[in-house]
Amino acid sequence: MTTPLRIGAVTYLNSKPLTEHLSELFPDAVIRDDYPSRLADDLAHGHLDVALIPSIEYFRGDHYEIVSDACVAARGPVFSVKLYSRVPWGDIRTVGLDEGSRTSAALTKILLGERYGVEPETVPFLLGQTIESCPADAILMIGDRAMHPQDEKFHATWDLGEEWFRWTGLPFVFAMWVARKGRGLRVEGLEPEKDEGFFLSDPQPSTLDSQLSLARDLGVQSIDTIARREALLMNLPLPTTIHYLTRNLHFCLGSAERSGLRLYYDLAARRGLVPEGLKLVFRNHARVG
Repeated sequence: MTTPLRIGAVTYLNSKPLTEHLSELFPDAVIRDDYPSRLADDLAHGHLDVALIPSIEYFRGDHYEIVSDACVAARGPVFSVKLYSRVPWGDIRTVGLDEGSRTSAALTKILLGERYGVEPETVPFLLGQTIESCPADAILMIGDRAMHPQDEKFHATWDLGEEWFRWTGLPFVFAMWVARKGRGLRVEGLEPEKDEGFFLSDPQPSTLDSQLSLARDLGVQSIDTIARREALLMNLPLPTTIHYLTRNLHFCLGSAERSGLRLYYDLAARRGLVPEGLKLVFRNHARVG
């Protein structure tokens, strides 16, 4: 009997269009919702077969490949990834890093280091911790909690998607679907073609990457439903959730996104945040870099 496919799905609103229809398209899979950083750890330890993980974790993985053109990306303000500073940017000495995502933590270090020559000490900003209780000069907040206004008044605030786009002119990819390269995964009843893809138990066999892309397409068509439901759950105005999912974010890993991903990797490697010499590998796509 074939072991069910184990899929890691992110709990944040920004990923709902990618995960909304997973259970329909993967009825026999085990789907687990969690924070991106925890999914990355579970993928690395072999507890998941494919997961939507922070892009920085792809750079740190051993023999990973990107398995879909579905992603979470921004071409400007992202709204849910913010750096709040109590002092001028050049005076930052300590940063509280949200433990929910490592991609934004690395982006924070890159932007502060490259633009202001700042190499601050980092402290954890725990899930569930209030921003007022973190004594750092600056605090990175991501995900759903970053979408609510803060009571404290800060010296300055960055939307990291906006700052990256202004600085580079390229989109920023926050998360993408990743699996370990060469895994001999199969879904019962179908064989892999040339060991390059996963096949699902559909009447018309299709690879894992195409199914994840289809899930994205169906999710984008369902954005109005998602936005209405999540606005109530998150206590946010409906126009906010609709604007966030339709204007702040996009969900396709195109050529510009790949270029942004490559630049992000190069800058992270230069600062010693990830190993050097990585080739970005896209299943059923050309290798980049």
